[in-house]
Amino acid sequence: MIYILIIIAGIVLDRITKIYAVKHFINNPRSGSLINLTYLENRGAAFGILQDKRILFVILTIAIVIYLLYYFITNLKSNPLVLNIAFSLIISGALGNFYDRLFQGYVVDFIEFAFVDFPVFNIADIFVTVGCGLLIIYILFHGEKRS
Repeated sequence: MIYILIIIAGIVLDRITKIYAVKHFINNPRSGSLINLTYLENRGAAFGILQDKRILFVILTIAIVIYLLYYFITNLKSNPLVLNIAFSLIISGALGNFYDRLFQGYVVDFIEFAFVDFPVFNIADIFVTVGCGLLIIYILFHGEKRS
């Protein structure tokens, strides 16, 4: 099934890039005109909020992923393609960062925009963001019409 492949590929890509970042960017960050490749241990959530609340994030991630998987599996055949892809990306990204939090106590971030002040992020964050973006687009243009 294509959606399982998306989830697995996303987790694997996230792990590989984080391992690479740990090996190469801790002592040797790379600067560019668009993207900087650096190393950061994020012990919080998006934008570094709620620092050192590991247990909260582990419990919250488990609850969200279980709900998303349940909804995803029970509605797989009736959901449109874009919705299934969105859920696959969100689940993949959530599990990628969950792995870091569970086994390391922090999430490895390493991608930074060079041209704007924006938090450092990783591949799992990109998957969650793109998945949420697809979900928002779907809801805006295809959500239930209310009178």
